[in-house]
Amino acid sequence: MGVFSNKIDRKQLKPGDHIYSWRQAYIIAHHGIYVGKGMVIHFTRGSSQETETRTMLGGFYLSSPHHASRDTPCPKCGYQTKTEGVTQTCLDCFLYGGYLYLFEYGVSPAFFLAKARGGTCTIAFFDSTEAILRRAFFFFKKGFGGYHLFKNNCEDFAMYCKTGLLLVRTSIMSVGQSGQATSLLAAAGAIVFSSLVFMITSLCGLALVGCAMYCVSRYVFDIGVRCDVTKVSVKKVPMVVKEDWVGEIIS
Repeated sequence: MGVFSNKIDRKQLKPGDHIYSWRQAYIIAHHGIYVGKGMVIHFTRGSSQETETRTMLGGFYLSSPHHASRDTPCPKCGYQTKTEGVTQTCLDCFLYGGYLYLFEYGVSPAFFLAKARGGTCTIAFFDSTEAILRRAFFFFKKGFGGYHLFKNNCEDFAMYCKTGLLLVRTSIMSVGQSGQATSLLAAAGAIVFSSLVFMITSLCGLALVGCAMYCVSRYVFDIGVRCDVTKVSVKKVPMVVKEDWVGEIIS
């Protein structure tokens, strides 16, 4: 693996790995935790939340689990794409025809910034394999709350399983740990800020300002840098995501 790709072969997989696969022509990725024996535990949006996701994105459909529906259960694991919540499926169902990628942890700031695409790596370090698998199987039984595109998505789930880190206040742009979500917001912020300085700078300067804003925003919102995340026991993670859930975690 390197700066250009995190693509790996199935033979390289180890229990506890945080894996992902790109969806919708590489617009968004679906994340999960590989638990061994060809199985993956992941947090799916489910068809019942499709309307909410469409509304949040202004009618543009981004499917976290898959880009097509399956009415009949998978013969290997019994999975159906309309299933929502934390589920355990075979690797084939998780990938759904896509390529396999490994999310990287403990990368250097320089490497993190070089990987301009969000949702591929973090500066934060991961915990032991035992702790990772314990969290994944706990949420497979208990659930991980309601799916939310920016606050509680499949990447948030996988990153919590790997690190035990969770957001302890919601004041910062109302975004969770997900690198994909923070990148979207960073890009939006860079565009808005760049438009404000358009009148006083050249086109080249505008591009530099926008790029710098994007990079800085991505960096400061990474869970390895943020000051609003802390280690949280799985038993204190709220089962329902809501505006005042932070108080439930730290009480």
